[in-house]
Amino acid sequence: MAIVQHAARVAATLADIIRTRLKLAAVEMEEESLRYLTYLGLAMLALLLLFVGLVLLVFLVIVIFWDTHRIGAIAISSTVFIVAAIATLAGVRASFRGKPKLLSFTMDELNKDLDALQHLAHRASERP
Repeated sequence: MAIVQHAARVAATLADIIRTRLKLAAVEMEEESLRYLTYLGLAMLALLLLFVGLVLLVFLVIVIFWDTHRIGAIAISSTVFIVAAIATLAGVRASFRGKPKLLSFTMDELNKDLDALQHLAHRASERP
C-alpha cells in the first residue's frame, strides 16, 4: 500500500511540475508576442518617418529654385525625419539582436528539474 501512495505522490508532483512549466511557457509565449507587436509598431513608425523625410526631400528639390529661406527649413526638416527613421530602425535591429531565445526560461527550469531528478536517482542508487 505504501508503494502505491508513494507512486501517487510522485505522479502528483510530476504533474504539478509539468503544469508549472507549461504556465511558464505560456507566459514566455505571451511576452514574445508582445515583443513582436512592439517590433512591428516601431518598424511602422520608422517607415512613416522615412516616408515623410522622402516627401520633404522631394519638396526640397521642387522648391530649390524658389526663395532662399525656405530651402534651409525644408532641408533641416527632411534631415531630422530621415535621421529619426534611421535611429528607429537601428533600435529595432538592436532589440532583435538582444532578445532572449524563445522559451529559454522554461528550458532552464526543465534542465534544473532534470538535474535534481538525476541527483535524487544517483543518491537513491548509492543507498544499500
